[in-house]
Amino acid sequence: MKQWISDYMQAHKAALDSVPAESINNLIEIFRKAWQDDRQVFIFGNGGSAANASHFATDLGKGSSDKLPKRFRVMSLNDNTAWMSAIGNDYSYDDLFVRQLMNFAQPGDIAFTMSVSGSSPNLVKAIQWCKEKGLVTIALLGEKRGKLAGIADHVIVIKDGHYGRAEDAHMMINHIICYAFMEHAMD
Repeated sequence: MKQWISDYMQAHKAALDSVPAESINNLIEIFRKAWQDDRQVFIFGNGGSAANASHFATDLGKGSSDKLPKRFRVMSLNDNTAWMSAIGNDYSYDDLFVRQLMNFAQPGDIAFTMSVSGSSPNLVKAIQWCKEKGLVTIALLGEKRGKLAGIADHVIVIKDGHYGRAEDAHMMINHIICYAFMEHAMD
């Protein structure tokens, strides 16, 4: 077991090392512009990425906003269970996110998704719709890349297909974005 743990930790370090710092810096600047322009940020994903979406929205909406002269307008599309179940029941699971975006999204807003596979139909449909409507689209992906890699405006690929390690790397990126505003708010 100790060797497996050591191997896992080495693979985890390699996954984190695969993230280009310049790409994260670009995302921070996109978020800074959205904040300055009072744009809405929509965050969403499936499974572990749904939990990461809620976590990121909380950190950005509370932690980062507490350090700024005005607040981020941020929403996790994973957090309204009643609405999600109504959409899934009345339309389809593929419409979970796009139907919520139809109510709120405006050109210039940010649509931010996370997916290890990169090909979840509900994420692909939402990001395609957002591109058509003029939102800035961002996807954090695993090494499979999937369909989202060819659709989103800004893509960061973790060079690991392991769900746990890729999701951990996505959360690291989310934390870096948040802490850029918490620790360097006006830089």
